[in-house]
Amino acid sequence: MSRDREVPPEREAGPSGRARAAFAVLSGLIAAFAALCVAGLVAAAVRPEAGPVAAVGGAAIDRTPPAVKDFAVRNFGTDDKLVLRLGILVLLAVFAMAVGLLAVRHRIGGSAAVLAFGVVGAVAAAGRPEGRATDAVPSAVGALVAAGLLYVLAGRLTPGSAPSPAAGETASGAPSPASGEAGDGAGHAAGGGPDGPGHPWGGGPDGPGGPDRRADCQTLDRQTLDRRALDRGALDRRAFDHRAFDRRGFVLAATAAAAASAGAGLLGSRLTASQLAGASASRQGITLPAPASPAPPVPPGADLGIRGVGSFVTPAKDFYRVDTALVVPRVDADRWRLRIHGAGVARPVTLGFRDLLRRELVERDITLTCVSNEVGGPYAGNARWTGVRLAELLREAGVKPPSRGGAADQIVARSVDGMTIGTPVETVMDGRDALLAVGMNGEPLPFEHGFPVRMVVPGLYGYVSACKWIQDIELTTFDAYDAYWVKRSWAREAPVKTASRIDTPRPFATPAAGTVPVAGVAWAQHRGIARVEVRVDGGPWHTARLGAEAGRDTWRQWVWEWPATRGHHTLEVRATDRTGATQTGERVGTVPDGATGWHSVVIDVH
Repeated sequence: MSRDREVPPEREAGPSGRARAAFAVLSGLIAAFAALCVAGLVAAAVRPEAGPVAAVGGAAIDRTPPAVKDFAVRNFGTDDKLVLRLGILVLLAVFAMAVGLLAVRHRIGGSAAVLAFGVVGAVAAAGRPEGRATDAVPSAVGALVAAGLLYVLAGRLTPGSAPSPAAGETASGAPSPASGEAGDGAGHAAGGGPDGPGHPWGGGPDGPGGPDRRADCQTLDRQTLDRRALDRGALDRRAFDHRAFDRRGFVLAATAAAAASAGAGLLGSRLTASQLAGASASRQGITLPAPASPAPPVPPGADLGIRGVGSFVTPAKDFYRVDTALVVPRVDADRWRLRIHGAGVARPVTLGFRDLLRRELVERDITLTCVSNEVGGPYAGNARWTGVRLAELLREAGVKPPSRGGAADQIVARSVDGMTIGTPVETVMDGRDALLAVGMNGEPLPFEHGFPVRMVVPGLYGYVSACKWIQDIELTTFDAYDAYWVKRSWAREAPVKTASRIDTPRPFATPAAGTVPVAGVAWAQHRGIARVEVRVDGGPWHTARLGAEAGRDTWRQWVWEWPATRGHHTLEVRATDRTGATQTGERVGTVPDGATGWHSVVIDVH
């Protein structure tokens, strides 16, 4: 093995070694960039969700423990997916740099590591719940291109063989015996060592030179060794200089590769955008029919108009979004189909989007809540939903609830992105406004909130009711099938718990002494809010004024005018629903079926 391959570039002495290491790192990053760009181009031909970042990120979400998921939602909110994407890219960059350094020493080994990483992406893509065999293609093709490119770039960084020794030198850089400087052996000067018969000063200790000359001999020998070291250093410098690599060739190859990769990435982005344009056009071309059963107007006084408290109806752009989709599905409404089948379905049904619009539409104000919402959390929103009653569709298919002898007790809703959500049949068919929603606040559903069709079931947390981008409804039993979140330690059934939240004043606010409005919202969907109470510093509870009730499936705003005094204070709130049950003060986390406890804020009144 040559000397060049034994010394890692990052450990070579001098500027040439450092430059070679830097270029090695750059070659790994360029190979990774090429992999992502080429994979993105191929994913445009397969489907956007098959891209390696989305595939690996989706697989990571699927395997995330509930505690970690809650941590991400709690700390990053709706930016959790952005954080995950950035984390994947950072890890990929670190891996790419390490592989680049490896490839300079072992070109085949570096390329093999890239291929192994590509296998991980391919398996992740094909192994997702909604995965297809073709989803593995983008990651596989991207890895092949990256491996080949890394092999080429690493070759540009590989030096040639070391120079041949000069005449009179050994391969190690030492003078040959013929030079007369072989050391202490018989070849010194006239063939002997300093004490030998051929020594210039007459031989051994008893020779003509005698002991008086011995010190002079040693001095000359040291000079000889110093000269050898200088000669050897010169040869080492010549060998080091020979380790210089083809910088110009590397720069040209790397520049061409980066430009070609960027071109592939741009082409892939444009192809993907052109495909998604069809879905966007289908949404823009939809005019929702007037509902046969419109929602009543929001009663005066439902929105108290208090600064710091959100509006009674949450705009779509502000509505919370908690799901597992790294790539928001863009479904063409004209191609969308919904299938209803399974146990107890006497007449299986397949419907298109236009079929739903031709049915009787209803419009209802319904508040949704995420089970990941901690006490006082932001993951609740109220919107005006338009859709078809799901219970009517089930009855037309011959489905009966378990209380009437039905064979199924669970509806498993499947999304186009592979999500499965299990909902009790009895709940959907008990008379509440469980909808297959097609509209939100008077407009077709936004893509982020489930276009073209999603489920909305008042009174249940979203993870057991609010399937977005729905495409399949299967009737089965809870014993026969565990939906996505149930497999991850969440409860099978999860009615929304009575909750309340202080929106103003904010934590650590510093209001002036005097009348301070303490206000917020409370919810207990399908039961309704009867009373909200506030207390200060653990004192007596004070009844708050409630906003007008728009329905038992919506939240209610509330306010209490507090005569605030100077000092450090803790405010707490609790709600009572229309069944008479008062919100518990016991603090419990979100897993397995929703958080409990009184929301509190600490403020300083000045």
